[in-house]
Amino acid sequence: MAEDKINAKCKLVIIGGSAGSLNALMQILPELSVLNSFALVIVLHRRGTDDMTLEELIKIKTEVPVKIIEDKEPLLPGFLYVAPSNYHLLFEKNETISLDTSEKVNYSRPSIDVSFESAAEIYGDSLVGILLSGSNSDGTEGLKMIQKAGGIIIVQDPESADMPFMPNNAIVHTTPDYILNTDEILKFIISINS
Repeated sequence: MAEDKINAKCKLVIIGGSAGSLNALMQILPELSVLNSFALVIVLHRRGTDDMTLEELIKIKTEVPVKIIEDKEPLLPGFLYVAPSNYHLLFEKNETISLDTSEKVNYSRPSIDVSFESAAEIYGDSLVGILLSGSNSDGTEGLKMIQKAGGIIIVQDPESADMPFMPNNAIVHTTPDYILNTDEILKFIISINS
C-alpha cells in the first residue's frame, strides 16, 4: 500500500488549491493537532497583496503551529507554512524555503506547479502532494513531477470539490495514488503522522 511506502519517511506534505479550496482546508485543519515528523505547506492562489488574513485564519483554525514564511526560512517538521501572496515558493537543498518573484505561472503567484515541482526535486519519495478544488489547470504538472520523483499524489474527489475543474484536470492527466474527499484526506494525513 502506498501509505506504507511513505509512512516512515514522509518529510513534507504540500497542499495546493485555488477557488473553493479554503472550504476543504477548513474541514481538514481543525482536526490536526500536531505534526510529528513532517512539515505541512499550503500553497493557495491568492490576491497579490500583503494581506495576512489567510495566515491569521489558519492560525485560528488549527492547533498546529503556523510559521510565517520569510526568504531562506528553514523548513521544520511539526510546523504549518502558508505560501505568501505574490511570491512563488521554492524549496532548497539545505531544506530552507525561498521566495521568488518571477513571472506568474497559470496566471498565479504563488503557482502550485512551481512549488510542487520544486518540492519534488528536493524531497522526492518523502513527499506527499495534495491537490484540492480550483478552476484552472495549475497543479497537474507539479503532481506529475512529484509522482516521477517517487512521492505520493492525492487529488480531491471532484464530487466533493466546490470547483471541480482543477481536480478533474489532474485526474485526466495523471494517475493519482488516491482520489479522496476531505474526510479521507484528513484520515490519510493522520495515518502517516506517526
